[in-house]
This record gives sequence, structure tokens and C-alpha cells, in this order.
Amino acid sequence: MADRPRPATLVLRAVVVAWVALLVLVPVAVLVYQAFKPGLQTFADALTDPDAEHAFRLSAEIALISVAVDAVFGVAVAILLVRYRFPGRRLVGAFVDLPVAVSPIVVGLALILVFGPDGWFGSLFTTHVINAVPGMVLATVFVSLPLVARAVVPVLEQAGVEQDQAAASLGANAVQRFVRVTLPTIRVALGYGAVLALARCIGEYGAVLVVSGNIEGVTETAPLRIGNLLQNTLDSDPAAYAVTFVLMATSVVAILLGALIRRERSV
Repeated sequence: MADRPRPATLVLRAVVVAWVALLVLVPVAVLVYQAFKPGLQTFADALTDPDAEHAFRLSAEIALISVAVDAVFGVAVAILLVRYRFPGRRLVGAFVDLPVAVSPIVVGLALILVFGPDGWFGSLFTTHVINAVPGMVLATVFVSLPLVARAVVPVLEQAGVEQDQAAASLGANAVQRFVRVTLPTIRVALGYGAVLALARCIGEYGAVLVVSGNIEGVTETAPLRIGNLLQNTLDSDPAAYAVTFVLMATSVVAILLGALIRRERSV
């Protein structure tokens, strides 16, 4: 017969469940209620509004481009940190983690200082970076890159370099070793990191707000639209809840997909 949980264990479980319910389940339930309270037609109208459709398309475009960039440079940084020893290696690792500790608004301000009209490269890139999609992509990549790099690094450390060295001894060049040895090894970790980065990119607000100009129908992403809808009305706008519900549902799907990928990794 299996041992019954101790009273202290039961109490701890109850506290954890109550805490999660208070912080996550209750706000989510309220959000779902507010999104559908005005009716399905109002919900559908909010999502089919031309500005809302543009915001969703722009968010998807920026997120997909950013995740692609994250995948390439995240894997490159992970390989550099794990397989090579060089002066300043720890500093590079610290820079990779910097977006986790720095406020996204600071990231946006840094881009303004570099690419803005009075920035270092302002005369060359201002019109193409600030208040434009490239700048929004740069800001989003900056805040999401660590999610891919830090998902891949532990897998590379665990795998070691023996297989890569064996392939090199058999005459495989760097590209062949990456495609046939490294990529299959990090496939699951890369997928998990990419899913987390995608969820992060879709919901990014602060950094994008600073560099985008927040122009409705031009550089307004879905998170920015939520903020604009709430600021422009004295009462809560049903459209803001509808857009928020879509973003939340996307995040939940990403979390479930990430859980499935982690399960495959553990198997």
C-alpha cells in the first residue's frame, strides 16, 4: 500500500494550488469572461477591425522574423560558448543574459541612442530603423535571443565534442559536421527555445513601444493596440479584451507545444 501524504504535504499542495489560482487562474478566467461578455458578434467585430487585423499581421511578421534570427544567432552563440575557449568568454555569456536583467524599455532607448536622429548611425539608418519594422525586429530579437541560446547550451555541454571530433577525423567539414552531428543533437532543444522565443516575441511591448512610434495601422502591434485601446477610453474597451484573449490563447498554445517538446526531449 502506498504511503499516504503527510498533513504538511497536503497543506503545502493546497497553498501552492491556491497561489497559482490567485495569480494565474482567476485573472485568466476574468479575462475570458470580459472578452466574451459583450457577445460573440462584438468579439468577432473587434478582431476583424482593419487596425486589429494589421496589428496581428505585424505581430506575426515581427515574431517570425525574430525567431528565425534568434535560431541562427542563438545556436551560433551557444556553440561559441560551449566549444571554444577565448578571452572574454564569460563576458560574452553575461551579455547573452543581459536582456533578462534589463528592462525592455531600456533596450528601446538604447536603440534610439544608436539609430535615432542624433545617434551614432542616425544619419544612415534612422528612417529605416526607428518607427519602422527593422527597428521593431531588432528590439524583439534583443529581448528573445537568450531563450534560444540558453536552451541549446546545456544540450551541447552534455553531448560533448567526441562525435564532432570523430566526424572531423573522417573528413567531414564544418558544415557537414553541423548538419549531421550538431543539428540532430540540439534539434529538440532548439525547437523548445524557438517556441519560448515565439511566445516572447508575440507579447513584447516595452522595447517595441519605444522604437516603433506606435502609429495606428502602421507600426502598431497587437500588444501596442491593447495599450492604445485602454488608454483611449474611459471605460474598459471590449476590443482590448478580445485582442488580449487572442494573445493569451497563443501563449497557452506555445506553452503546451513547449511541454510536448520537453517531453520528447526527456524520452
